[in-house]
Amino acid sequence: MNYTYMVRCADGSLYTGWTNDLEKRVKCHNEKKGAKYTKPRLPVSLVYFEAFDTKEEAMSREAAIKRLTKERKELLVAKFDKL
Repeated sequence: MNYTYMVRCADGSLYTGWTNDLEKRVKCHNEKKGAKYTKPRLPVSLVYFEAFDTKEEAMSREAAIKRLTKERKELLVAKFDKL
């Protein structure tokens, strides 16, 4: 499986990415081995994800989420919390 995910950083901001190993990727972020954006904003916590069959689908969804406003991203997170 491939995943598009969002993590909430310690400063409250959201970071969006994709991976084929969700647990390992979040762990990497928190070990300062993740994205440059998250390194100074640790710790991060997983707040949203979607699963896809292909890397291309996950990357496409990542790009779409990154184009959303902060408000729309927060709505996705809020709906995910209710599941």
